[in-house]
Amino acid sequence: MRAIVTKFHEPAGIVYHGGALLYALSGYVLGLRGLFAEAWWVNALATLWLAHAMTIAAYLIHECGHNTIFRSNRPNAVLGELLNWISGSFYTTYEDIRYKHFRHHMDNDDSVWFLYDEFLHRHPWLARMIQFFEWFYIPAHDLMMHFILVFNAFIVPGRELHRLRNVLTLLVRGGLFFTVLLLAPKAAILYMVAYMLMMHVLRFMDSLQHDYGANAILFVENAPSRFGGRSTEQLHTFSNPLSFEHEWLNWLTLNFGWHNAHHARPTLPWYRLPAYHKEHISGDPARVIPFRTQLKIYHRYRVQRVLHQGGDLDGRPSPMQEDYLQAVRAGEVYGGNAVSFLMSF
Repeated sequence: MRAIVTKFHEPAGIVYHGGALLYALSGYVLGLRGLFAEAWWVNALATLWLAHAMTIAAYLIHECGHNTIFRSNRPNAVLGELLNWISGSFYTTYEDIRYKHFRHHMDNDDSVWFLYDEFLHRHPWLARMIQFFEWFYIPAHDLMMHFILVFNAFIVPGRELHRLRNVLTLLVRGGLFFTVLLLAPKAAILYMVAYMLMMHVLRFMDSLQHDYGANAILFVENAPSRFGGRSTEQLHTFSNPLSFEHEWLNWLTLNFGWHNAHHARPTLPWYRLPAYHKEHISGDPARVIPFRTQLKIYHRYRVQRVLHQGGDLDGRPSPMQEDYLQAVRAGEVYGGNAVSFLMSF
């Protein structure tokens, strides 16, 4: 037992990380099983549990990427690849996901391969179709990005070496899905619902955490930061916990809402972020984005957000944190889509 504990980043990790991992794995297996049940209430509970299990798996990938689970890189990478399968992003490698996310931290920017908003402006028919589905709360914008992820080795530059992996993953996952769709269509549809619920949670948490806007520098080495680097990082980072007072609610997203703390100390594990925020960032609830405001913005601008770069004021990056917080509270910020750390481009 002691040998196992010593492999974790810190001793408490076996309880917190271990518990989160056990929840994600059991929720994935039992949730999938529950989709095939005859009772509708079992189907409903299984769909919700599966969606949340995949969400926790996604946030554990984020933890692996920052090496906060295990002491060494190798076990973090192995676990990250396993969770990558559960989260449905196995079409690309864990290292590709990790690289993009590290560029986000190092560039202090939302580094991407292409500017999706400009792409949609050039293809208005696609934008209108996405907006139509978004009105019904179908995350079509993120589904478009996931489509690119599914075929990333054939679309994204520099991924040609991963084409065999990409094809094999398509054959295995696609074969399994269409087999289920043929034999148990209800289960296949409920899986799609669970996956879209996960997408909603991930982009809801991401949408207001920065005012960067996308920047097509992902494959540009030594690209200069648009925002002053580490010296201004906190001015462009914002926290959106589910609750300031009831800490346990934030465990539903592994404390990802304490985003200022995460950017200040990227190697701090998720269960230590709330204390760090309150001690080193601010103990004032007014310094975080209220949950009701988050919901209001997410609902109100779900259609406009598709053609909006997200997280800026009148097309200009906000120069001061106070300006952004005030704009959020006034409902003047749309937020962003399709910036999930599961995307590698």
